Amino acid sequence: MTQPVVTRFAPSPTGYLHIGGARTALFNWLYARGRGGKFLLRIEDTDRERSTPEATAAILQGMEWLGLDHDGEVISQFERADRHAEVAKQLLAEGKAYKCFATQDEIAAFREQAKAEGKSTLYRSPWRDADAASHPDAPYVIRIKAPQDGATVIQDEVQGDVTIRNDQLDDMILLRSDGTPVYMLAVVVDDHDMGVTHVIRGDDHLNNAARQMMIYQAMGWDVPVWAHIPLIHGADGKKLSKRHGALGAQEYQAMGYPAAGMRNYLARLGWSHGDDEFFTDSQAKEWFNLSGIGKSPARFDTKKLENLCGQHIAISDDAALRQEICAYLAAAGEAALTDAQSQGLERAMYCLKDRARTFPELLEKAHFILASRPLDRDAKAEKALTTVSDGILEELTPQLQNASWVRDDLEALLNGFAEAHDTKFGKLAGPLRAVLAGRAVTPSVFDMMLILGREETLARLKDATG
Repeated sequence: MTQPVVTRFAPSPTGYLHIGGARTALFNWLYARGRGGKFLLRIEDTDRERSTPEATAAILQGMEWLGLDHDGEVISQFERADRHAEVAKQLLAEGKAYKCFATQDEIAAFREQAKAEGKSTLYRSPWRDADAASHPDAPYVIRIKAPQDGATVIQDEVQGDVTIRNDQLDDMILLRSDGTPVYMLAVVVDDHDMGVTHVIRGDDHLNNAARQMMIYQAMGWDVPVWAHIPLIHGADGKKLSKRHGALGAQEYQAMGYPAAGMRNYLARLGWSHGDDEFFTDSQAKEWFNLSGIGKSPARFDTKKLENLCGQHIAISDDAALRQEICAYLAAAGEAALTDAQSQGLERAMYCLKDRARTFPELLEKAHFILASRPLDRDAKAEKALTTVSDGILEELTPQLQNASWVRDDLEALLNGFAEAHDTKFGKLAGPLRAVLAGRAVTPSVFDMMLILGREETLARLKDATG
């Protein structure tokens, strides 16, 4: 195609941004961004009973967390109802649609009889070719005239060519008797008017494509490129649901997963680029294509997600990582960091971000810089402190008061001190961790001393030794 690529994400605001929807949004975003195209956002809020402003806000927040920026204003499908009705009336005027006066009881009776006779229950309206003079003064719906012979071929970039016999397609309702448009009409009109060139969505919409193509063809509009992607399953191979754990994008933010890691993992759910598992946004935009999407459902694997998140945390810019952690704390309902804690966290980031797969893990390693005196000590740290270690630490304190506060000198001093006590530094490290962090698992003793500084290090030693 020579025209610029335009994709869209069109969620229904009836709940949070589902992880499957987040992946659909990501695929559309990557495809457009990698080709210099546009990525649009449409809220399909025609179901007025179930659509809520809170759900719309949750979708927008989820996309903002994931970093999936869209072009232009957010489109409301409901607000375009007059335009949808206009298209239905145009098709009616052109003889490509008709007024159907059949009642619900008549349609139900037709289907019951067809079922009893072993025939297709696909409703065939007697009003399709009725003379306008025979039309009663009664409520009616507008139905499209579906092709009755031949076949419709959905040329899908993921599923291949999918052929549906036209005698399996009914004369779909376009406009209800109250004048409101149906979803299937609204989607097509919106996609056309928004200039959407590629419709990338879940394969549960595959059958809809054949019915939507009737409207495109009746209006003489270009049919977009279809790409129907498989759904996401849990590790047990069943459709992803609450029993598999978190489902909403914001739940993953509140659990402390970094957005970059989530993007990387979601991109790999059902799409591949050779054997590459870990990649950056710029690589994903460059590599992403529709041919790399598989036909089989992808399986959500939390361990793989955590592994990728850990790799992204490790390469993150320290200042950006601190900001994202602050946003995580807010999303999780945790207390915000003070300015001093925030600055200390960024200063310590170099020795925190390796091997941390989530923000809670990183913050646990950061306890030494976030905690204030007197430190609370966990059970393992308490166990590392004995009367013997207390005496040794008390003896160490004056030597540290006069030490040069650079890593090489501190290492030489502490190793020499351990040797003078006929022990290895490892034996000294446990009590020092307990005193400096109140934890048994921490960054290196030397990193903690350098980050805390001489004054705070000595103060913590004094707290522990009395």
